[in-house]
Amino acid sequence: MNNLNDPPRWNIQPDPRGRGAGAGDGNQWNYALLVPMLGLAAFRWIWTRESQKEIQKVKAQYDKDVSTIKCEMEARYRETLTERRKAAATLELELEKERQRVKGYKQALISQSQQLMEERKQLQQEREALEEEKHRLVTSGAMGAVLRHALEREHDWYQRATATLKELEGQLVERQNAYCSLILPRDQRLEMEKNMLLKVVKDPIGAELDLESDLKDIFKRDKHCADLLNMDKRKNGSLMWVYLKYWQLQVTVQKHKRAEESILGGKIQSHTK
Repeated sequence: MNNLNDPPRWNIQPDPRGRGAGAGDGNQWNYALLVPMLGLAAFRWIWTRESQKEIQKVKAQYDKDVSTIKCEMEARYRETLTERRKAAATLELELEKERQRVKGYKQALISQSQQLMEERKQLQQEREALEEEKHRLVTSGAMGAVLRHALEREHDWYQRATATLKELEGQLVERQNAYCSLILPRDQRLEMEKNMLLKVVKDPIGAELDLESDLKDIFKRDKHCADLLNMDKRKNGSLMWVYLKYWQLQVTVQKHKRAEESILGGKIQSHTK
């Protein structure tokens, strides 16, 4: 049926001559349109077939690439997982070594503290014995006067030694605060330790009390720090406070020993004369 919206020349008109002798011209017109349509259909079929081949080829290549990438990623994942496991095992071993080392340090510190407590106890006993001897000598007349005089002469040394220990206590508090601080640089703490060692070496009292070796032991072993919110510097440190008490007892005992040596030296001189 003809399309009424199209111009007449675009439609295939029926042969006005009917099926007579001239009917062959209309059939030729119809065949002329059929050939391009068949060619177009053949081209479309060929193009569709080639397109399907290209699509299948691209899809196969895509699947191959995806499979290759997947295999590579799985291999890398297994390799990374193996490396991480090895690293974790190494870190665990190092951590165990550090735990054993810290345990050894704690045991050494406990042993050192016990030794210092024993020495402190011994010094306390010596101090009590000297106090008893002092009291006995003081109450014995002339000998008591000699002892009082000797103790008075050693009082200046005792005051200087006590002042030295007091100053050293303040320096140790500042040093321990620098050790526990998260802000102060390490070089500043090392400089403080160096100055303290130089001072006790030059000071005769420090040499007499052997403060240098004790300070080195404190710098090496005293790692105690209070909590992060602590504002009191004197709460830091543990071993240094034991040493300070030990030094104070040592000064007291040394005072009486010096007085005793002074008295004995005077007796020897009097006998030689």
